[in-house]
Amino acid sequence: MIKIDIASALMQTLPISKATALQVVDLLTDHMKNALLDGHRIEIRGFGVFEPRPRKRGMGRNIKTGDSVAIPKGRSIRFKPGKDLRAIEIG
Repeated sequence: MIKIDIASALMQTLPISKATALQVVDLLTDHMKNALLDGHRIEIRGFGVFEPRPRKRGMGRNIKTGDSVAIPKGRSIRFKPGKDLRAIEIG
């Protein structure tokens, strides 16, 4: 599913235009992105939790050359599915 698919689902559920649906999707994703960049946790009941986590420094390896490369510390996003989403069997 891509952004236009989500906008199409909104258009079928609500009496809004395609442009408005795309604006809603963009607004939602922008707010989520900004919250995560600010270090906030996003919890959507029944779906899951997005949480920024610190990532330790370490040493990695350049696959092409085999040289060791220092990996700086930073943050990564962890997603933990909610109870309702875990109950769905895929496959």
